[in-house]
Amino acid sequence: MMKEKLLNLTKKFFTSNGIVLAILGAMLAIRVADPWPTQVLRLKSFDFMQTRVERVESQDVIIVDIDEKSVEKYGQWPYDRKDLAGIIDKLRANGAGIIVIPAVFSEPDRAKGDDEFAKKMAKNGVVIAQQVTTQNKKPDAVRRGVAKVGEDPTPWLYSWPGALAPINKLASSADGVGVIATVPEPDGVVRRMPMLVNVQGDIFPSLVLETLRVSTGDPSYQVKTLEAGVDAVRIPQYGAVRTDKNGTVWLSWNYDTPRVSVTGDLRKVKNKVVVLGITIEGVGGIISTPTGSAWAHDMQASAIQTVVDKTVIQRFGYADVIELLTIIIVGLAFVYFMPKVPLLYTVPVIIAYVLAEYNVTTWLFTAQRQLWDWTWPVLTIFLMWSYTVFNKFAKENALKKQIKKQFEHYLSPDFIKELQKNPGILKLGGDTRQLSILFSDIRGFTTISEYYKTNPQGLTTLINRYMTPMTATIMERKGTIDKYIGDAIMAFWGAPLDVPDQADLAVEASMDMVNRLNALNEQLRKEGIPELGMGVGINTGSVVVGNMGSDQRFDYTCLGDAVNLASRLEGQSKPYGVQLVVGEETEKLLSRTWAILELDCIAVKGKVEGVRIFTVLGKILDIESNFDNEKDKHDDMIKAYRKQQWAKAEKLCKSLEGAFGGKMDKYYHVMLERIEELRTADLPEDWDGVYRATSK
Repeated sequence: MMKEKLLNLTKKFFTSNGIVLAILGAMLAIRVADPWPTQVLRLKSFDFMQTRVERVESQDVIIVDIDEKSVEKYGQWPYDRKDLAGIIDKLRANGAGIIVIPAVFSEPDRAKGDDEFAKKMAKNGVVIAQQVTTQNKKPDAVRRGVAKVGEDPTPWLYSWPGALAPINKLASSADGVGVIATVPEPDGVVRRMPMLVNVQGDIFPSLVLETLRVSTGDPSYQVKTLEAGVDAVRIPQYGAVRTDKNGTVWLSWNYDTPRVSVTGDLRKVKNKVVVLGITIEGVGGIISTPTGSAWAHDMQASAIQTVVDKTVIQRFGYADVIELLTIIIVGLAFVYFMPKVPLLYTVPVIIAYVLAEYNVTTWLFTAQRQLWDWTWPVLTIFLMWSYTVFNKFAKENALKKQIKKQFEHYLSPDFIKELQKNPGILKLGGDTRQLSILFSDIRGFTTISEYYKTNPQGLTTLINRYMTPMTATIMERKGTIDKYIGDAIMAFWGAPLDVPDQADLAVEASMDMVNRLNALNEQLRKEGIPELGMGVGINTGSVVVGNMGSDQRFDYTCLGDAVNLASRLEGQSKPYGVQLVVGEETEKLLSRTWAILELDCIAVKGKVEGVRIFTVLGKILDIESNFDNEKDKHDDMIKAYRKQQWAKAEKLCKSLEGAFGGKMDKYYHVMLERIEELRTADLPEDWDGVYRATSK
């Protein structure tokens, strides 16, 4: 009886929890195998920790940049080494301490400046570099003595077949020659730096280690190695620098290292370790760091300050074991208690666990400079919990209903169909596409709001009466409603489905929006309600479009400079007295069936460069006047205006009043005022005709 009961209990347990246990086992196996994705996830979590530490200014290190400004004085890199010698002189004259040059002078100077350069280095504390390579070439640089404490460190160190060394004359003149090397990371981000490297069985110090040795005046350094690997590197007069088992240190990237141009105020280098680096575009190297892109020599500056401040970050060898045990203990506790706890109560428990893992590991990093991975334990428990929720509530079907309910009211029917065919489109992220973006806004909204100040519900009803036909005309022409911003509408054409005639459809929609607004205003007049005005801006350009936001809440939207310009163009419809303003790129795509007029060349607020702007009056065939002749006169007016031919421009403006059925009269009045203003302005002879807009 007892045996049968135990068997039934075991069967029940594994029936309800088997998949959850399988998830736990799979996550443990993946973590033990530690493939590339888990490494990257862990490293990215470490990068995030770096952003949680307050940024501080380096007190001991300064960067002197050989930058674009220096090209004007010294010419293109590489410089004549006589010039480098002069730079060293200037740095020392301004009180510089150790001068670190992370450049490899592996070939003689063509300008015969090596003797002068070597002479200056011999008189000044200078550390130069040699570069590890994959070529089988042993460096012939000056070696420093090394004392080995404990085991032989060589098998533990990162090894390279060779190293590219400076020429003997320079290597022997420098106070130190250190290796430039980085630890290869799966994602290419630089996080660690070897203090020592193994080149064909010989141990070579890093550029950072050599800098410390030179600063203390020690002739050698010590390496302490245990059975589990390298433990520390020590400069006798400085102290031990703890490393990982491979002799590398995790760098602190929270330093804001002061920097100055080599042609700038060099008084700032006094009593500082100077890192001389190249920031000339196309010459200076760029690396990826946990806090963003940086120049290659920034790494040396951060590493030096990290070691000097003793802020080296630790990732203990037993950390992996502790993290695996955490997963096992918490995972088994989850499997045991989950069936006994109401599902609703598990939510705060999961949140509390995540916050505990995150806060503990964050504190250990910020306070103790220790790296612990919280992502895999949290991910494991979250996956186990997610499956349980999914299993009980049929989460997938609920999600589909939620998607339909969330998107059907403001996305085009074509997009809804696309979502049904490919739900993966709702994943966060986006791609780059050419879109035509439309912004529309109600004019005179303040007056309307005052009219409804005692009846806010009436204002809501009016806005809905306006938005409904505007939305309909956009969707009827394959547009996607991005968002409603108060009384404004943002829409675009070209995504998620390609729309070949996107510019024409956008303009066509704006024309119909005007027509539908006129119909609405006719109803409002009968009801004694103030009429609505409208401005529209359309621009075409390359943008990023997709789902933006978080995993919990996101919007299908587009981002980019073209979007910002479209918004600015809508704002210019009022000062130019037209209902529609389109950008230059949109105008280029429009079919020639439209009656298009150039308005101006303006630099919208926030922009420096001018863009040509246009308006569209409708289809040419629908214009009741002689459009071609009137357009020629209009174009002549624009040309005269830009050539500062004020009298001619003024005359043409006045003659165009009433042209195009009077639709442009407000615009010509604006231009007449503009001409009168600019006529007395002190404009340069080469004025480019760009008007600087001061309003959005």
